[in-house]
Amino acid sequence: MRIRPAQLEDAEALTDLHLDVWEEAYTGLIDADIQTGRRARRSVRLDRWRKTLATRTGTHLVAEDGEGGLIGFVSVGSGRDEPSSDLPEREVMALYVRAEVYGTGVGHALLNAAIADGPAYLWVLDGNRRAIAFYERQGFRFDGTSKSEPVGVERRMVR
Repeated sequence: MRIRPAQLEDAEALTDLHLDVWEEAYTGLIDADIQTGRRARRSVRLDRWRKTLATRTGTHLVAEDGEGGLIGFVSVGSGRDEPSSDLPEREVMALYVRAEVYGTGVGHALLNAAIADGPAYLWVLDGNRRAIAFYERQGFRFDGTSKSEPVGVERRMVR
């Protein structure tokens, strides 16, 4: 496995990876119509990834397998929440790996490459036990803040 900065040329592969890992992570946790809608708007997601990678805002890293296929990614940037003294400035906006590499250290390696052991916060879907356990092992804790999103209730974790 190799971790490297995402490049503009990765936009299409990242789009497909993002769609795949959402299905793997959230099947049974969110409405199937949401997943179907995401797939139907693939071109919109591709444009969004192209813009994100072209502007180079934030940190976007990908993990590749031995053949150069993408198996995970992480996106980190300035926090989107209202700043406060209790909230780190940095937000982990996305961290996903393919189900086939769950438990192999790919997620940990991506997170470590992006933020090391520094402070950050993130939002996790309520009920996503696998993700919650992962983030707790990385030192994140719930801070009591939650919000309702179309996919369900998300809870904030801080380290």
